[in-house]
Amino acid sequence: MDQFFDLLQWPAFAASVIAAWFVGSTDKRRRQIGFWVFLASNTLWVAWGWHSHAWALIALQICLAILNVRGLFKTETPDKDTVRQGPMSRSSP
Repeated sequence: MDQFFDLLQWPAFAASVIAAWFVGSTDKRRRQIGFWVFLASNTLWVAWGWHSHAWALIALQICLAILNVRGLFKTETPDKDTVRQGPMSRSSP
């Protein structure tokens, strides 16, 4: 059983990276998928952290899970008028 928990960090790692990729999307559905995958990775990290007695990691994952739930509720498709443009992309008057 110890080997199972030792290996659990790798799916947790992969889920975190995949979730970050999806959350960076401009598509609302993909961002939502990203937050759900982040929540799955939070769960995996907590399981690994519990087994490894990594209490700070568990606390971090709980905080990140709260932020991911917040992200799920705040996910919106960016509006053209509200998207900030960089200083080099000024439109002519």
